[in-house]
Amino acid sequence: MTRILKIGDEKFDLDKKTLLMGILNVTPDSFSDGGRFFSIEKAVSRAIEMEKQGADIIDIGGESSRPGSLPVSAEEEIRRVIPVLEKIVKKVSIPISIDTHKYKVAKKALETGADMINDISALRNDEKIADLVSNYDVPICLMHMKGTPRDMQKKPFYKDVVMEIKNFLNKQINYAISKGVKKDNIIIDPGIGFGKKTGAGIEDNCEILRRLKEFKELGQPILIGVSRKTFIGNICGKEKQLPMDQRLEGSLAAMCIAVMNGADIVRMHDVLESKRCLRLIDEVIKKA
Repeated sequence: MTRILKIGDEKFDLDKKTLLMGILNVTPDSFSDGGRFFSIEKAVSRAIEMEKQGADIIDIGGESSRPGSLPVSAEEEIRRVIPVLEKIVKKVSIPISIDTHKYKVAKKALETGADMINDISALRNDEKIADLVSNYDVPICLMHMKGTPRDMQKKPFYKDVVMEIKNFLNKQINYAISKGVKKDNIIIDPGIGFGKKTGAGIEDNCEILRRLKEFKELGQPILIGVSRKTFIGNICGKEKQLPMDQRLEGSLAAMCIAVMNGADIVRMHDVLESKRCLRLIDEVIKKA
């Protein structure tokens, strides 16, 4: 059976192509590129560049979710995101995702032209987002996170990290469907780096990547975000954690492993390099 994911005007055949979601943070403090694209002009220019480099989706976020980050108000998030979104929808032809867990932000973004919602809280922060998804008939990505960005890395613990995440995502899938969200509009994300142990020989993130195929049992497309994450700095740096600007190779390696193990969408900062890798991977695994 062909797996088709509709986002905006695009219909993607997930059995033929791995989708590349380019990250656009319009924040002053995101963990990797906070402040780089904080101005409207720079953000729009980056969106155009990502489309040219091969992105299939652009994911716009106005609130940092780095470990230890503090939340911002919906009004501030709207102030950051909507002026950028208004211009981008006129400049690019690929689908736009809004990275938010706030109803007001999601609603305003969909009204402005966004095509999907990427909710790191998986509908736990604001259940009304499910109504939006149902009414607008758009995809939503439900991500697993233990706690909040502010406290998620304070001694996270799992008896079986994959099984616990699967159970959580299954529960949120069923909840979304009970609220009228179409099953075909649900994407899942195990939340690499979001409340997962890393360092000192304990790597929840690697365990998730190793066992990613187990999430296929939930029957939904899988999105993975590994780009420049802390675990990559820890592992690739060996004795000393690699700084953010030296994590490209590790990010690409983790992305490749994720796709080989079943990821359908990858969320990445380095679009050009990621696209080149994906062309090769898809040639191998999508035509087998």
